[in-house]
Amino acid sequence: MQFLATLNPEQREAVLQIAGPLLILAGAGSGKTRVITTRVAHLVGDGHAQPAEVLAVTFTNKAAEEMRARVEALLGADCSRMWVSTFHSLCARLLRREGPAIGLSRDFVIYDSSDQVTVVKQALKELHIDDSFVQPRVALARISQAKNRMETPQAIATAAWNPRDEQFAKVYARYATALTGSNALDFDDLLLKTVDLFQQSERVRTKYAEQFRFVMVDEYQDTNRPQYLLIRSLADGHRNLCVVGDPDQSIYKWRGADLRNILDFENDFPEARIVKLERNYRSTQVILDAASSVISQNRTRKPRSSASSSHGATLASWSSRVTITSSCGPHVRAADRESAKLSVVMFGPKIVSSAVQRRKRAATAWAPSTRASDSRDVSNAPPTFAFEVRR
Repeated sequence: MQFLATLNPEQREAVLQIAGPLLILAGAGSGKTRVITTRVAHLVGDGHAQPAEVLAVTFTNKAAEEMRARVEALLGADCSRMWVSTFHSLCARLLRREGPAIGLSRDFVIYDSSDQVTVVKQALKELHIDDSFVQPRVALARISQAKNRMETPQAIATAAWNPRDEQFAKVYARYATALTGSNALDFDDLLLKTVDLFQQSERVRTKYAEQFRFVMVDEYQDTNRPQYLLIRSLADGHRNLCVVGDPDQSIYKWRGADLRNILDFENDFPEARIVKLERNYRSTQVILDAASSVISQNRTRKPRSSASSSHGATLASWSSRVTITSSCGPHVRAADRESAKLSVVMFGPKIVSSAVQRRKRAATAWAPSTRASDSRDVSNAPPTFAFEVRR
């Protein structure tokens, strides 16, 4: 098809790999959204699948809408029958259809954050727990973390080792009971209930595993345990699973993301094919070199290089032109000098000059005083630098 001509060799390889598990390692600016949408268009447009047989999942509504719009533009046809959505939208849709299989009413309500806080406050009141001891929003954050790890209130209570944890377990249990009594789910429940649905109802799991013959997941490095189990339930049979992600960009561990999902993909699917998108269309080579020099210290990462599609100086050539000429303060480490040089290289002399002036003012505030009564510790004074860039 004509739209394949716009892809580079690695992107084209990923699009044309139809059957079996596929891991696409793609950094920011490497054209991964183009690959996903072109792959969907190729599957449908070339007759490999019907629109309803393709499931593409991402993390935000904006990304899902953009993905759908791009596919429609490529195919020149309406894609309303195609399942392109976020994880939570997918789960809500499945539960509206199949919830009764696990005793869940189809007309359940979805609580937003304000509804959840109200329930937690009521639980604290009923349990006679002071909200200064267990703060409502803190409790709610811990409930979400526990659900992302698939931990029940009973498991939290068993593992509790201090009074606050014991009280939190009680709040969690009361919160869960209140939601059940109101026929309500929170956003974490949408994932958990769908996992329960597939585990408890073989009929439902088989139905959707057979319907979604091709499954694609964007930002796979950000998936948590329930999302991982959900995708495995759908793809274990046909194995036509394509995941796109970048282990170097995993920043959501605080909300349950498990980096092992992408790092262990080859263990889960030994026959998986791996395609690396290493051509960057967003950043210059100097930025890519600087970023790579930092992330290369991560010993568990999957090796990958990045090359800019634009021509420009490399990190080495830029660094050779930057000289740190002087410093303020006696406590300057060699690492601080290198950090200053890297700042000039990455952000440009003009931006760094402004930053230097701010740091000089901060250093002046820390300067040693002639007064004997002044006991300020200057060992923590921020180092400042002067530099020059040779043309």
